[in-house]
Amino acid sequence: MLPLLRTIACFMFIVSPVLATPCPDWPTERAQAEIIALQQQIDAWDDTYHRLGRSLVADELYDQSRLQLGQWRSCFGLDAPGNPLRSAGGKVPHPVLHTGLDKLKDADAVKAWLHGRADVWAQPKVDGVAVTLIYREGRLHQAISRGDGVQGQDWTWAVHKISSIPQRLRQPLDLLVQGELYWRLNAHVQAANGSLNARATVAGLMARTNLTAQEGTDIGLFVWDWPEGPDTLPERMAALSELGFADTLDYNQPVQTLTEAQHWRDHWYRTPLPFASDGIVLRQSRRPPADRWQARAPFWSMAWKYPYAQVLAEVRKVRFNVGRTGRITPVLELEPVMLDDRRIRRVSVSSLKRWEEMDIRPGDRVAISLAGLTIPRLDSVVLRSVERRDLNAPTAADYHFLSCWQPTPGCESQFLARLNWLSGKHGLALPHIGPGTWEKLLAAGQLDGLLDWLTLDAAELANIAGFGERSSARLLASLHSARQRPFEQWLKALGLPPVGQARLEGPWQKLAERNTEQWQAEAGIGPGRAEQLSAFFRDPQVLALSEVLRTAGVDGF
Repeated sequence: MLPLLRTIACFMFIVSPVLATPCPDWPTERAQAEIIALQQQIDAWDDTYHRLGRSLVADELYDQSRLQLGQWRSCFGLDAPGNPLRSAGGKVPHPVLHTGLDKLKDADAVKAWLHGRADVWAQPKVDGVAVTLIYREGRLHQAISRGDGVQGQDWTWAVHKISSIPQRLRQPLDLLVQGELYWRLNAHVQAANGSLNARATVAGLMARTNLTAQEGTDIGLFVWDWPEGPDTLPERMAALSELGFADTLDYNQPVQTLTEAQHWRDHWYRTPLPFASDGIVLRQSRRPPADRWQARAPFWSMAWKYPYAQVLAEVRKVRFNVGRTGRITPVLELEPVMLDDRRIRRVSVSSLKRWEEMDIRPGDRVAISLAGLTIPRLDSVVLRSVERRDLNAPTAADYHFLSCWQPTPGCESQFLARLNWLSGKHGLALPHIGPGTWEKLLAAGQLDGLLDWLTLDAAELANIAGFGERSSARLLASLHSARQRPFEQWLKALGLPPVGQARLEGPWQKLAERNTEQWQAEAGIGPGRAEQLSAFFRDPQVLALSEVLRTAGVDGF
């Protein structure tokens, strides 16, 4: 059984964009169910990728999901997650084991790793699938997929069709190299375009039993190591280039300091390359003999990944904002995450229909990216919470452009949106008044209707927290200036539907007498808009507002 954990004092600092992440305050059964569900999801991703060559989730979201699983298991006293390569093994043993890579979480970790090390080199971390190539007397003899690092699949049939792989070396050597098969891209800039599913494309092709000539041409090879080659990395890479391996020599750069590592990481992130990459690899030039390598991350090389393009975020709450015209926009409140140096706390779902289709509940984990490098964007639901909490979602039919003229229960959001529009640049353009002003007045019980503020006085403001003598005087001056605004500006402030080129000469009664056919006769107004305009001027709530403005002496009413 899992130990019960009910303290928020336990914090796990994990290698992810999530800020300090507390252990969940879950009872035993909930914790057990959540961990099992996440483990099963990751197992399914692993099996589909390694056995079928299909990627069901972006690599960075997969990495963050594994980190989340590791954190939960640690929180509740369980062993670390299982080996993700357990379903990847084949029947062909590797003469030299594939070691894998651990990841450095940030610049401080890179600086610490570099400290005391000499003769370190940086390479781009090519986003492809690993392979062992074996040559006998200079001829390509065998190819083995990485598999689980100890055994892999026989890919010999495929590599004979890949034009980037030398079928015969320039010298008759026995040779074993390890490298990456990648999908060729033209002047690919990782920072701008992401990985474009490049790794999964190659994995899918290699999982098949045949390659076309064009597919063989579209796959490249990046050799990153010669396990039994010369002692130093520069010697190994120079010799590999002489033997006929392209894409090798130019992508190795010496690194002594964090600044140099940062330079090459940023350079390869933003420079056109012929392949997708997801970070850099830092390698010591010298390493132990190949017969001592193990199928686990070594001490002599590490990965430093690029900034995440997508981040995994936990949903804390779902809010439903109703706009001025009745449009419902669900907004997800998130546990804060960092994305491209921005702290993300919330994201829009864009529409009620999309939220219903995605069925997002608190506890779910969603993928977030940045649109235009600044605006958080919801991409998908990655992991669903076992507990599906009921939400009191609004009904779309209850809200429209003529609903919520008072802050009755369920109408607070649209009512405030109407006030913000009224005082904003599209309405009366009242200075010194923003959403916070209306929220304070509403909370103080001063706004039972859209125009109650017209009669607000200094004595009433004096009883409301947050309004000092100076701010109260400024607010009253702004509110009183509304009476002098032009008739047409008042119509827009009240929420009149767009009228195109239609004439809006007053008074109010003249416009209110127009029927649907007369509105449609105006330039730029179609049948639907004509019906909206006619309904606006007939609506009892709007008529009541027009009477308030007439009594207040506003021109045109």
